[in-house]
Amino acid sequence: MDEHDFLAERFEAHRDHLRAVAYRMLGSLTEADDAVQEAWLRLARSDTGEVANLSGWLTTVVSRVCLDMLRSRKSRREEPLDTHVPDPIVASAAPDPAEEAVLADSVGLALLVVLETLTPAERLAFVLHDMFGVPFDEIAPIVGRSPATATQLASRARRRVRGAALPDAGLPAQREVIDAFMAAAHAGDFDALVAVLDPDVVLRVDFGMAGPSGLMRGAAVVAKQALLFSEGARFARPVVVNGAAGLVAMPAGRPVTVFSPTVRGGKIVEINILADPERIAQLDLSGLE
Repeated sequence: MDEHDFLAERFEAHRDHLRAVAYRMLGSLTEADDAVQEAWLRLARSDTGEVANLSGWLTTVVSRVCLDMLRSRKSRREEPLDTHVPDPIVASAAPDPAEEAVLADSVGLALLVVLETLTPAERLAFVLHDMFGVPFDEIAPIVGRSPATATQLASRARRRVRGAALPDAGLPAQREVIDAFMAAAHAGDFDALVAVLDPDVVLRVDFGMAGPSGLMRGAAVVAKQALLFSEGARFARPVVVNGAAGLVAMPAGRPVTVFSPTVRGGKIVEINILADPERIAQLDLSGLE
């Protein structure tokens, strides 16, 4: 085995970890893959003979790449954050052992939505420290701040993240509430819809460039919206979205919408819907067809 192949083999051993870091940083599967690929290119161009901790070195590199990507997003003034749904990780309703291992390490879509409201430096500090246990003295040089300031960045992020909706434990309990919501939608039963929605429920729909995305609040408003799309309820298939119960709408066997509700206290408190045809086409949903 030559030196390049040996280096590639070592890199592959860290790929899943690097992709997990990049996905939490960026909320985009394609951008996460781009960041990991850039980390490999930088590794291949570097003299790593003096690198004692390759995992830490690669984590730092991919973090710097993600930070640059986040800052570039901000400068381009992309779509309003309240109408953007991060890329979901979708698995079958009865995941196999390999999928279960991935899902066990997944982060909820509702949490990713909150992460998108943070500044790039806050997001990086929180993700690296709180999710991956990277010390602040290692985070500080990446964001160009002191360790004390890096600690403050993560603390500010932590306060924001506390507002993220966390789902009830157990997929069966979540599925029961979602099934009740879909049955009410299919039957056109407004009162039954309101009964399973939290009074302050938030609905976020992302159509990308295909239509008007939007944010709606309140049980009555969301229930009325659900009635408009009640016909689509019969095309919904149960799946697991970022470790929680969800649905994929598949009219004619083709995925068109990923429906990710957050069930808390037996009520749906948040619904994130990805209906962007371009991004749906990029998701690995082959096992659902």
